Amino acid sequence: MSLKTMPETKITASISFLEGINEPIVPEIRLTRSRDGRSGQALFTFEEPEALSAVKDGTIKGMSMIDEEGELKTREVKARFLNGAPSAIESTYVWKTEIEFERFMRFAKRYASCNGMGYSEK
Repeated sequence: MSLKTMPETKITASISFLEGINEPIVPEIRLTRSRDGRSGQALFTFEEPEALSAVKDGTIKGMSMIDEEGELKTREVKARFLNGAPSAIESTYVWKTEIEFERFMRFAKRYASCNGMGYSEK
């Protein structure tokens, strides 16, 4: 009997504003949930993201969160300006069911792991 080594699988999770281009800037993420826990939102703040320098004529149409399970999308994206120039991107992902929240949290844990992030409750 021989033992086969399983190929190492690397967990990957990324965020993208432009199709096929991962955003390297790691955002601050704040979560809020309703009292019953069924609905809520995650607010992402990207300070000086590379997507702003890659954008021509306002082509950011949303934010995609991509991992091994697939893709979560939101169109709630806005730029924050400083002295007339875009300086940050704020995006909001909303969930309306416990299943959607659990799926988001699986992505968030993978993304945190890939980017050396931690989680803290306030």
